[in-house]
Amino acid sequence: MPGTANIIAMKKIVQQLRLEAGINRVKVSQAAADLQQFCLQNAQQDPLLNGMSSSNNPFRPHRACSFL
Repeated sequence: MPGTANIIAMKKIVQQLRLEAGINRVKVSQAAADLQQFCLQNAQQDPLLNGMSSSNNPFRPHRACSFL
């Protein structure tokens, strides 16, 4: 039976390779251009580039209670 298991494994590999061969691919240069365009379009809303106002920052240090 080891021969049968080997044939089944090879059929699975061939099926996977056929599936991967049918996938539409995008050229790296096109993907990089799309990524660059996306970054430039969304740069104004990026808090890592522009910073965040202290009133909207959920990670700012909390102040001590002032009425104690």
